[in-house]
Amino acid sequence: MHPPASSLALATDVSIRLSLSWVDYLMLIVYFAMVISIGFIARRRVRTSMDFFLSGRSMPAWITGLAFVSANLGATEILGMAANGAQIGISTLHYYLVGAVPAMVFLGLVMMPFYYGSKVRSVPEFMLRRFGKAPHAVNAVAFAVSNVLIAGINLYAMAIVIEAMLGWPEWVAIIVSAAFVLIYITLGGLSSAIYNEVAQFFVIIAGLVPLTIVGLHRVGGWSGLKSAFAKTDSVQHLSAWAGTAIGHVSNPIGANWLAIVLGLGFVLGFGYWTTNFTEVQRAFSAKNMSAARRTPLVAAFPKLFIPFIVVVPGLIGAAVLGNQLAATSDATHLSYNDVIPKLIQMYLPEGVLGVAVTGLLASFMAGMAANVSSFNTVFTYDIWQRYIKPKMSDEHYLRVGRWVTVIGVLIGIATAFIAAGAGNIMTYMQTLFSFFNAPLFAVFILGLLWKRMTPVAALWSYLAGIAAPTIVWISYLNDPSLFATGTAETLYGAIISFVTVIVVGVILSAFTKPKDVKDLKGLVYGVGKIDMSMDSVVGDTAWYRSPVLLGTVALILCVVLYLPFL
Repeated sequence: MHPPASSLALATDVSIRLSLSWVDYLMLIVYFAMVISIGFIARRRVRTSMDFFLSGRSMPAWITGLAFVSANLGATEILGMAANGAQIGISTLHYYLVGAVPAMVFLGLVMMPFYYGSKVRSVPEFMLRRFGKAPHAVNAVAFAVSNVLIAGINLYAMAIVIEAMLGWPEWVAIIVSAAFVLIYITLGGLSSAIYNEVAQFFVIIAGLVPLTIVGLHRVGGWSGLKSAFAKTDSVQHLSAWAGTAIGHVSNPIGANWLAIVLGLGFVLGFGYWTTNFTEVQRAFSAKNMSAARRTPLVAAFPKLFIPFIVVVPGLIGAAVLGNQLAATSDATHLSYNDVIPKLIQMYLPEGVLGVAVTGLLASFMAGMAANVSSFNTVFTYDIWQRYIKPKMSDEHYLRVGRWVTVIGVLIGIATAFIAAGAGNIMTYMQTLFSFFNAPLFAVFILGLLWKRMTPVAALWSYLAGIAAPTIVWISYLNDPSLFATGTAETLYGAIISFVTVIVVGVILSAFTKPKDVKDLKGLVYGVGKIDMSMDSVVGDTAWYRSPVLLGTVALILCVVLYLPFL
């Protein structure tokens, strides 16, 4: 058993070493055996490249919905959001209630009919249909680069836990972690990833709920948590919107409400959830249009409550670890990324410890597997088949997909060491989103709503949208006084990226030739009709399965969950 921590006393030991019993190790062994078994079982269903990359488009909405949210429950969600909870407090709710759920509703109600109705196999392929080869090629390469960088984040986070648990060197932990993901994705493709993600969702919940309950109990509940903040120099902000007035910014994010709503809620949030194929791929695997639309809407409901098992432990960490936390770890400090592993070490007894560690590893594997499975799809379909080896047999593309999976994991190992240098992996992730997702979302919005948007304008506005936040980021590195925090830099960088795309896109469209209207049917709002049935079954018309109803309820809950933290 681990010794109890005083409810108000601050932890002083900055080392992290988890002492697992044989019961804890047994849980881990059973879990990893299950993961590999699912890979072998899923392999039997893989007969074509469509089976490998998109599960043969046969999945029901409840499975794709849970896989959708589980794929996002990787390192950036567990370690990153807990790190944010410790660093910026309850303001982290904005990442969920402004930056996630509204965009997931928009994806299900507005974007998914265009995606699924056009029968594209990836988000970059939609770019190809709408704008042609040049924008498509740039988007495919940009997506591939961003995905292996994000895969490295999940892999690094998994290595942190293994290093803490077994004391292995970081590089050994990274390689071993990568091996498990490589095995089950190579075997069963997306089906293996999805079925494992559904199982991993429940394992993650089972691991984090006890940590939250025990942690709150040790600090004396919510009132004790607020009292504990007074004894530290750590974040003391338990109000989500306080200090966000324009001209009078005094909140830990370092941005006003308009920047939060536009930068995080609109540009970054909508950009990530509607154009990031890592998430959207789960909906593409749904069995029909109704299931595809409901996928992000089903996922929105567990997403609403994830903060209570991720952000709250971050707040507990800020209270009990106090001045021990810093941007990077050293002999006297833990990094914010270490909050969850440290609390597990402090609070959880044998048996429960094994559940929590298994949940952490499950989350990181889910995140990396999502990155790898979308990477191999985009590389094989959008780069290899389109530009390098067209008109080959389906067996050839299936074989290439498996080899690309290996390559993606190997590159992910290299990028894990880049992630290791980030003090807060969520800020690092948001920086990547401002580079890659924000400009793509702007191009898509113009392309979906405006038939006059031209291929030339799409290409150059997209490139300008990537360059703009990169320049902002480099400027911030050279002069940190430009923005109050790194988080604020990502929000303003995303807004600048979005505006750049809109301005450049509109100007260039005025002087270049658009595609013929007959080539835009089903790709632009108001041009042609989308078949909303798309092989939907009779049961999909039940009132409680209505996408509009599900989306409306999710948005109402966003407002309700904000009320206690105004």
